[in-house]
Amino acid sequence: MILTVTLNTALDITHRVARLRPHTAHRVTVVAERPGGKGLNVARVLAALGHEVTATGFAGGPAGAVVRELLAASPGVVDALLPCAGGTRRTLAVVDETTGDTTQFNEPGPQITAGEWAAFLAHYTELVAGARAVALCGSLPPGVPVGAYALLVRAARAAGVPVLLDTSGEALRRGIAARPEMIKPNAAELAELTGSRDPLPATRDARRRGAHAVITSLGPAGLLAATAHGTWRATPPRPLLGNPTGAGDSAVAGLLSALTEGLDWPARLTRAVALSAATVHAPTAGEYDPRTYEEVRGSVRVTAD
Repeated sequence: MILTVTLNTALDITHRVARLRPHTAHRVTVVAERPGGKGLNVARVLAALGHEVTATGFAGGPAGAVVRELLAASPGVVDALLPCAGGTRRTLAVVDETTGDTTQFNEPGPQITAGEWAAFLAHYTELVAGARAVALCGSLPPGVPVGAYALLVRAARAAGVPVLLDTSGEALRRGIAARPEMIKPNAAELAELTGSRDPLPATRDARRRGAHAVITSLGPAGLLAATAHGTWRATPPRPLLGNPTGAGDSAVAGLLSALTEGLDWPARLTRAVALSAATVHAPTAGEYDPRTYEEVRGSVRVTAD
């Protein structure tokens, strides 16, 4: 079983409009709802790849109830979310059908009490004991200590379970010091962590801060990975047009699934880049287009740096 943790789950709502224009009213052509938050997106992709997945985190209020209802309809994902008194946040994505651009609005999330956090730590410790790998993903809801991911990384390491950490800001800075197996920042998150906007030295610097491997997302340019076995760049055969929302989460699923299958780094990066590209061609985050995945997977270029 692979465990995904989404402390700040969301109800993702996507509106599609013919063209997004500020200061005007819009007629929405399509409305879609999905269980959201980075870890839930990762979980759905892992399940689609054939892995057993358990998803945990917090869910509360009317939006949380909808998240759990929708998650129950996601094949292969076991719901291990804990209830909280506060309401699960909503995220609203507005897709401009003319340009393909997406505008995102993200709520902060529910206030988590000290008792709820203590209950989650006990719950997580039980779950991680049966996991083959763990993904810790996304932002922290209000009330959760900023060092939360460091605690969760250490608990997984104590159980001998590898961890992939995908977060940002101070949560990433503290979490990396707990020595996770992998982190996967994007270029902006990496620059915030290291102070360098040059991805190659910044990726290597981040690795020296504690992570065993640092895989940096470079958007359409693919991935840059610094590991104990070498440094690689993995690039797709061409830029793909579409909605990039969730592409990074699919890359996390690719890296984690390949880790549990014992694949080497070039194969891990190839899968991650192909899944990320295939998500750009999917209608919503947490999904990928199988045809694009197979097409891109055979053409990803991996080079040693």
